[in-house]
Order: sequence, then structure tokens, then C-alpha cells
Amino acid sequence: SASAGWFWTPSRENLPGTRFSEMAEADRAGAHRYLLSLGSNMRAAQIGGPREVIGAAVAALEVETLRLLARSPILGSEPIGPSRRRYANAAVVVETTWGPPELLDLLHRIERAFGRRRTGQRWRARPLDIDIVLWSGGIWVSEDLAIPHPHFRERAFVMRPAAQIAPHWHDPISGLTLRQLERRLARRASRQ
Repeated sequence: SASAGWFWTPSRENLPGTRFSEMAEADRAGAHRYLLSLGSNMRAAQIGGPREVIGAAVAALEVETLRLLARSPILGSEPIGPSRRRYANAAVVVETTWGPPELLDLLHRIERAFGRRRTGQRWRARPLDIDIVLWSGGIWVSEDLAIPHPHFRERAFVMRPAAQIAPHWHDPISGLTLRQLERRLARRASRQ
């Protein structure tokens, strides 16, 4: 069970690329928006390769009391760590009345349904990884979860698809938009 956490209420500058009045209306109705990052670099039984896994995972998200607001194209990326298989990555923006702990529990259930096991070596091949990157509530910290995701600003495989679908969403830590963060990351990579 996810433990309780604390959160910071966003200002107009920290909301996704919608008009503040629309977001405030959604908040009054108890809805939260989340930016999720999806990745796969393994086949999943009866689904197919990584691209098919991502597509099926997005479909699973739509069935589970979440409203899909935006979906990026599926992009390829090089592996990190010991895994040698290329990844398929995507990002989605979803809306739900669930808080971060409940959404995290759902994401873990979906990952397990696709064959994910959270044991063994870090960065190993996996059929599905779904991370909460940002949410409309700003900052959330608990024992099991930190939003914003602590490493998303450094990962092109997260930033590229996220900036495509939510370019004006502000990171509550840096104050920069996803588009600005993605461009900054691309500049750093071009200098290396």
C-alpha cells in the first residue's frame, strides 16, 4: 500500500498546456492530470515486440478509469545500463480523480500484467515500465513516489515524447516548460 505524502498546489505557471480556467474547473471536479512515460525493450507474451507493448499499455490505461488526453508517437532509444536491447518509448497525458498513490498502484498492476517483475538488476530488459513524470498537483513526495520524477530532466527518452504532447507544462522544480527542458537536454547532448 502506498503511503501518504505531501503535495504542493500549483500556480498558473505550473499547469499543463491548457487555459488556467479549464484546469481550475477540472480541479474543482476532483480531477488530476498526469504525464506518464512508457518504455519497453522486451517482447510480451501474446502481445508482441516493444512497440506493440507500448500500444497495448496505452489501451490498458484507457480502460482503467483514466481519460486519455494526449499520446505521443512511439520513439526508439538506446538502452541505459546493462541491457543491450533498444527501447520503444512514449508519453501520455491522462486525467483521473485518483491521487498519486492510487495511480501508482494501478500502473504497477498494469506492468505486472505485461510480465514486469521488480526484482534483479537495475536497468535490465523489461517488457513494460510506466513512470509518473508530472501531475497537475505540482510536487508529491512519499516513501514510494516522488513527483516530478527525480531523473526525467536528464532523459531524452522521456523528454522528447513528453515535450511533443505537453510542451507548455511547467516543471514545478525548475519553472521551465517541457519544451525548454527538452531543448536544453538536446543542446547538452550535441556538445558531447
